[in-house]
Amino acid sequence: MDDLVRPDLQNYSPASNLSLNEEIRKRLAAGETIYHFAFGQSPFPIIETAVEALKEYAGENAYLPVAGTLELRQSIAKFHKHFEDLDIDPDNIIVAPGSKELIFLLLQIFNGDVLIISPSWTTYHPQAKLSHHKPIIVNTTLDKEWKITPEDIEKVVRENEIHKNRIIIMNNPDNPSGTSYTREELKKLSDCFRLHNILVLSDEIYGRLHYDQDHSSILQYYPEGTILSTGLSKWASAGGWRVGYHVFPTELSSLKKAVRSAASHTYSCCPAPMQYAITKMFQDLNAVDSYTKHCSRIMMTVGNYCQRELTSVGVRCVVPKSGYYIFPDFEIMRTMLNKRGITTCEQMCKAMTAECSVVVMAGGPAFLRPVEELTTRLCYVPFDGKGALQASRKLGLDKPLPETFVKDYCTPVYDGIQALKTWVMKHSEQYVNSIQ
Repeated sequence: MDDLVRPDLQNYSPASNLSLNEEIRKRLAAGETIYHFAFGQSPFPIIETAVEALKEYAGENAYLPVAGTLELRQSIAKFHKHFEDLDIDPDNIIVAPGSKELIFLLLQIFNGDVLIISPSWTTYHPQAKLSHHKPIIVNTTLDKEWKITPEDIEKVVRENEIHKNRIIIMNNPDNPSGTSYTREELKKLSDCFRLHNILVLSDEIYGRLHYDQDHSSILQYYPEGTILSTGLSKWASAGGWRVGYHVFPTELSSLKKAVRSAASHTYSCCPAPMQYAITKMFQDLNAVDSYTKHCSRIMMTVGNYCQRELTSVGVRCVVPKSGYYIFPDFEIMRTMLNKRGITTCEQMCKAMTAECSVVVMAGGPAFLRPVEELTTRLCYVPFDGKGALQASRKLGLDKPLPETFVKDYCTPVYDGIQALKTWVMKHSEQYVNSIQ
């Protein structure tokens, strides 16, 4: 009975972020003091208009259309037109219990090569492997803010035997780095993708949390070759509701049809109460706008604090543009860590947890970075989002958040970053030499 699992999946592991989160939550429940920066879940209460609507529709129990009700798909199209000026045909939308499920179904169906950017979200590579693809990795660097360039794509095409059909998975804004592409960068990438016949799965789950409220989608510049993937998990704080969707261009109707057929054989439909509740929520876009602006400016304040404090002691990381993450590089500590026999990022993360109670995820291998590289993903969300949101609303959007906001309303993040900062200084050769 040892051959029941496919040979290529013998060492297949569960989602690393979910597994680590379960472990840390048990330790927190046992009373340990841990600064849990390893799981990217919204700290805020779900948008109130959705909660009120769900109370009204909680009794709905009928199976709904596989792609979602027409009313929901129309409201989604209206939402993207209002905030991003995208013209979307509701018939090109498929709604599912989470965008993660749709990404997997698309990869199962897609006949061609899959390109994945490094670093990337922890699930893209395992899903590609599960769906019988051998992904081609497109490497990026911190010096380029972890963004791909047309030159990177040209290099990958030149150095690999790539089939006629190709698709690249882009996360914009990005998890794990917090970076975001400019309009000019997206235009240049679109020209390159079009030239090399590369389709784009554009995962824009953090788009509505863009700190300057000016998210730009590659769909605007490469409409015929882009599949938009997003949902309500992040901006609406509805991760547990499991509502996501894909938007297909008319040119890729064969893919859309195949994914919808696969959906009918797997999840059947997105939960009915959620579909009706979200449809009603979308009727009040002013409430959506206000909610996302308050959440975004709080996350910007917290993210900038984390980036500023860590870079002040020599840790390198990009200023976040959206979402919940930074991707710090602790290279400044390498000499001192090596003297302790610590040579990999995973070893560093374990020492960090043991010695300053800070938990982050190693960049490699989960985020496709080299295991020796000292990059980590840090999620700056372990704070009372309800209290922070109330404080922001009380102040009003016309007034900036006070300088003490993180310390006053996001205290676990404040304390955790200070503990990490102190730990870094103790292991920084430059700092140690300065005090000797």
